[in-house]
Amino acid sequence: MSEYATHEDTGVSVGLVEKKFFHFADPPQAMVLEGGSSLGPVTIAYETMGSLNHAGSNAILILHALSGDSHVAGYYGKEDPKPGWWDIMVGPGKAIDTDRYFIICSNILGSCMGSTGPSSINPETGRPYGLDFPVVTIGDMVRAQKALLDHLGINRLLSVIGGSIGGMQVLEWAVRYPKMVRSAIPLATTTRHSALAIAFNEVARQSIMADPNWNNGQYYDREKPNLGLAVARMIGHITYLSDEAMRVKFGRRLQDKNDFSFNFDVDFQVEGYLRYQGNKFVERFDANSFLYITKAADYFDLGLRNGTQSVTEAFARARAKFLVVSFTSDWLYPTYQSKKMVKAMKKNNLDVSFCEIEADWGHDAFLLPNPRLSSLISGFIGQVAGEAEEESRAV
Repeated sequence: MSEYATHEDTGVSVGLVEKKFFHFADPPQAMVLEGGSSLGPVTIAYETMGSLNHAGSNAILILHALSGDSHVAGYYGKEDPKPGWWDIMVGPGKAIDTDRYFIICSNILGSCMGSTGPSSINPETGRPYGLDFPVVTIGDMVRAQKALLDHLGINRLLSVIGGSIGGMQVLEWAVRYPKMVRSAIPLATTTRHSALAIAFNEVARQSIMADPNWNNGQYYDREKPNLGLAVARMIGHITYLSDEAMRVKFGRRLQDKNDFSFNFDVDFQVEGYLRYQGNKFVERFDANSFLYITKAADYFDLGLRNGTQSVTEAFARARAKFLVVSFTSDWLYPTYQSKKMVKAMKKNNLDVSFCEIEADWGHDAFLLPNPRLSSLISGFIGQVAGEAEEESRAV
């Protein structure tokens, strides 16, 4: 559950949803990963909303970011305190309208929210994988999603949508399976990490591995490296915000006091906020999954990982219609990176729309209510859906 997940003001919701599981790659047909290792059996957790139409032409795949999961909208039960992580965007009459589209959202390979990851049981040992789990890539995650769609009988996607690491998966989908992707919406993302982004991820990983409870990744039957994971989350959270967001939200206000404590307790509100977010995160996420997913993001290089020498060459494979969105205050994946990918798309004569949205809330702006973003996505998908319907009638 995202810390941003909120109840819809109007009370409109897709209602109750159910987490399902897809199993594949049973040995000896194990999944061969890009790193050369084999993994199997594999489980992918997923959820669906809406109905697939007769032509099978209204399916939309939503791809989550680092700590997200398959629970994109709705509730598991009447007592759920919060809905799915993008409930503001997905539901009846919303930008991604479940009355019109069939929505699929799966938990990524390597995570800890129902899909196979380092906390899963290794069938060869009967114990959690830990660091015996093979390193996975964004491409491996997408290939696992492709296996799920094959299982669901979906041959072509009306759209693939995702932000941050989810946006990397969107780009990978468009290049790896061009005939399956009618349109793609990468939000607040990049074709490859900058040195700055890799540096933040490495510091976060080191904080986990420096925790004495990490025990080289084997901590599942003992005390967990909660301190290291909490610090890693705090580091990440700083990159998700912006200078303006932190100034407005916290400034230099003190936490429940009128003067400095002159020790290392929490003095400033921003310190209390980061500690709270870190401590909440360890309740729902696995430290090893954090290591594996951040490494997959660092390895992602759309050009090189697809056997080409440049992003432009990689996009030569794509056939999708693109809507690329960046946010003014996102310093993790700044707008210039989105403009570079748009330029590479245009060099291949792809149909691409680009918008930089004015937003003060940094990288995580795509997760927050934003009428401009909702309008863009709704209009773009609606247009693509109309074209698909016309195409269907012409056949």
